[in-house]
Amino acid sequence: MKEFTGFLRGIDLGGWISQCVGNNYSEEHYSTFITAADFDRIAGWGLDHVRLPFDYNVVMTDSGEFIESGFKHIDFAVDECEKRGLNIVLDLHKTAGFVFDNADCFDFFDSAELQDLFVKLWIEMTKRYGNRKNVVFELLNEVTDEAVAQKWNKIAARTIGEIRKLNNDIRIIIGGIHNDSIEGLSLLEKPAFDNIVFTFHCYDPLLFTHQRAYWVPEMPSDYSINYPASEKKILDESKRLFVNKFLDGLEENEAPMSSEFFERIFKDAIEIAEKNDVPLYCGEYGVIDRADPQSTLNWFRDIHAAFEKLGIARAAWNYKDKDYGIIDEHYDAIRDELVKLL
Repeated sequence: MKEFTGFLRGIDLGGWISQCVGNNYSEEHYSTFITAADFDRIAGWGLDHVRLPFDYNVVMTDSGEFIESGFKHIDFAVDECEKRGLNIVLDLHKTAGFVFDNADCFDFFDSAELQDLFVKLWIEMTKRYGNRKNVVFELLNEVTDEAVAQKWNKIAARTIGEIRKLNNDIRIIIGGIHNDSIEGLSLLEKPAFDNIVFTFHCYDPLLFTHQRAYWVPEMPSDYSINYPASEKKILDESKRLFVNKFLDGLEENEAPMSSEFFERIFKDAIEIAEKNDVPLYCGEYGVIDRADPQSTLNWFRDIHAAFEKLGIARAAWNYKDKDYGIIDEHYDAIRDELVKLL
């Protein structure tokens, strides 16, 4: 499998100019949530890149006019990374007419007008950042419904075609349906261009990484489970709580989970990447701050062992806040060991 050079070990900056904490899309939030000191810390951890989620409404109005005050924050991130030898993924987390965590926001896939805005934004991004050597583009975060898989393939191919008219070299990341699941990669068509990267996200087993998550339907607010547990226990508990959801990859195995679980579930992603001759990137993975800290560290050790063995590039979710913030108080007891694994 091709290596995603320069993006082997990274971290997400979610909550800054995307999914803004408290829905606070304000200049005060943008200018204080992440500062130069944060890039110093990330570089000091020995990471090679950050993944920067951004929402379209930070840099573009609904009528398609660009917002210069929004672009200055992307400029700042790109510049601060470059100063420290860090690379950066510019990830469109929300586009006009679609956001991954809102089932009612889905017009994008059937609207030529909204798709035109999407292409227009990526053309502008290419003009501004396409020649920056430390920048990679990620077209759209976590396409959800399988029903739009082929529509997404066509939109992605069209958009990449427009980018390639301006720049042949910048690497472009695309993911599949079911929230960038490994299963979703099987329905993803590689566009007929070079420098393409396939991405997936991993929060398996979800029962552990999302325990007590208020946004997961049927998840009890007081539920807790440690890691490692057996796959059978997690499978049985998932069936009890969610019926037939969140069971992918789990087997009737009584032994405690280990890195072999992740190696097994990553196998299909590796095969798809090799078949398409593209690098593979896990753009998000992490454990909610309701989980037991030692269990969190155990989980990170296992998933990282699989990443290292299989040569999968990755970025941990999340640097700060968003229920997964590694610099937040919950992770104090394990942070030093955790950072060594990133």
